[in-house]
Amino acid sequence: MSAIPSAPSLRRITPGRWAAIAWLAGLLFTVLLRVRLPGQEEADVVAGVVFLRWDGLVMQVVATALALRGSALLTRRPAAAVRYLLGAAVVASTPLSVMAIPFAQYLAVDVALYAIAATRPPQEAGRALVLSLGTLAAYLAVRVLAGWDAGTTSTLAVALAAAVAWLLGRSERQSRAYAEQARAQAATQAVTSERLRIAREMHDSVAHSIGIVALQAGAARRVMDRQPEQARQALTEIETASRETLAGLRRMLGALRTEAAAEWHTRTTEGAGLPDMPGLAVLDRLAEVTAAAGVRVAVHRVGAPRALPQDIDLSAFRVVQESVTNVVRHSGAGACTVTVDQQDPDTLVVTVEDRGPDPHRDGDRNRDHTGPPAPAGSGYGLVGMRERVTLLHGEFAAGPRPGGGFRVTARLPLPTGATPR
Repeated sequence: MSAIPSAPSLRRITPGRWAAIAWLAGLLFTVLLRVRLPGQEEADVVAGVVFLRWDGLVMQVVATALALRGSALLTRRPAAAVRYLLGAAVVASTPLSVMAIPFAQYLAVDVALYAIAATRPPQEAGRALVLSLGTLAAYLAVRVLAGWDAGTTSTLAVALAAAVAWLLGRSERQSRAYAEQARAQAATQAVTSERLRIAREMHDSVAHSIGIVALQAGAARRVMDRQPEQARQALTEIETASRETLAGLRRMLGALRTEAAAEWHTRTTEGAGLPDMPGLAVLDRLAEVTAAAGVRVAVHRVGAPRALPQDIDLSAFRVVQESVTNVVRHSGAGACTVTVDQQDPDTLVVTVEDRGPDPHRDGDRNRDHTGPPAPAGSGYGLVGMRERVTLLHGEFAAGPRPGGGFRVTARLPLPTGATPR
C-alpha cells in the first residue's frame, strides 16, 4: 500500500512556538544562573538588586508577555513579532544589572531571525536582521553615553549568534528553492521524455500505415485495367488506412512539441517477447512476464472486445504496463487486477489496482506517487501516464484504494465514426 511518512513531530511545531520555547528556556537559564544549585558554594552570577525586588519581577513578567505576544505574531506578522521580541529582550535585561543584553534573552530573537530568513522575502529578512543588530548597538551606546560599563565583547558575541541564525535561515530558504526548482525541472523532463516516446510510437504507427497505403496503391495500379474489383477493394483499404492515420495524427501530433531527441526508455518488459507496437490484445503476455517477476496479474475484460484505433490501443496498453511495473517495483503487493471495460461504445476504461503490500513478499513498498518524492519512487511514472491520457483528451486518476492498496484509472474517449483497425 502506498504510504507517505508523516512529518516528524518536531517539524510540526510552528516557528512561533519555537520562539516561545526559546524565551522560556532563556528565562529559566537566567534564573538558574542566579541561584545556588546543589553542589555549588555560590551562584555563578550574582543577582542584581532589582532582580530580586518586586519591580524586577514585574519587568520579567512584562518581558515574558511581550515575548509570548511576539511569538504568536511570528507567522502572520513577522516584522511586528521581531519588535515585540526585541522589546522583551531589552526589558528583561534591565533588572539583571548586566553590561549587555545576555544571549539567553536574545535566544528567542535568534529563532525569529531564522524563521523569517527561511520563509520571508530577502528584503524583509534583511530588515529584521538590521533591526536586531541595531537594537544591540543602541543598548550598548546608551550605556556608554550614560557613563556605565558596557559589555562590548558580550554584545559582539550575541550579534554574531544572531547573524549566524539569520544565515542559516537564508541557507534553508535557498535549499528549498533549489529543491523545488529541481523537482519542477525533473517533472518537465519526465513530461518531455514521455512526449518523445509517444512521438516515436506515433512515427512507427504512421510509417506502418503509410507503408500499407503504398503497397495497396501499387497493387491497385497493377490490376486497375484487368481486375477493377480488386483495384476498388485496394482503394477502399487505402481510404481506411488513411482515415485512421489522420485521426490518430489529429488527436496526438498537435500536442507534441519537442526540442531535442532522447533515448528510448527501458521498461521491465523490454525484450520479453512483446511486439514493438503492443496493444490490449497482448495483456495476457504482459501478465505472464509480470508473474515471472513475482506478481500475479489477473486480467478481466468487461464488454465485448472490439478493435480500437491504434494510438488509443497503444496508449491504454502503456498505462497498464506502467501501472503494473509500479506494482512490481514499489507496492510490495503480490498480486494486482487489470480491468478493461469496453461496455461503453464511446469510452474505453482501463483500471489497475492492488490491495497493498503482501507480508510474504519482500520489496520496496513505497508507491510511485505525486507530491513530495518518496525514497524509492519519483512519481514521474504517473506524470507520464497522465500526460499520455491527456494528449488523447481522456481522464486520468491515481490514488489509494479504500481499504488499502492503490488504483490507477484511465478513461479514453473513442472517436465517433472512426474506422477500427
